[in-house]
Amino acid sequence: MLEKAIIGMALLRLLSGSIEIFAAMLMIKFNQVEKALIINSSLALVGPLIMIATTTIGLIGITDKISFSKIVWILLGVTCILIGVKSR
Repeated sequence: MLEKAIIGMALLRLLSGSIEIFAAMLMIKFNQVEKALIINSSLALVGPLIMIATTTIGLIGITDKISFSKIVWILLGVTCILIGVKSR
């Protein structure tokens, strides 16, 4: 039987992938660079949110197996990734 955390993480990734495919289909449908850029920039919000949610579910799933200090290091790492992606 699959763990609940694994199911939750996988479902979020399937949702994220479905959103990406839908966005690509919209870009093809509109066939305009300006609209494609708008669609693409909206995806910039989805990616980090899915990553945060997936990481949170994973951390909740392993809280009993790792120390609190390691969880803090993981959260700091995720924060660094988000800051790095946001910065120019």
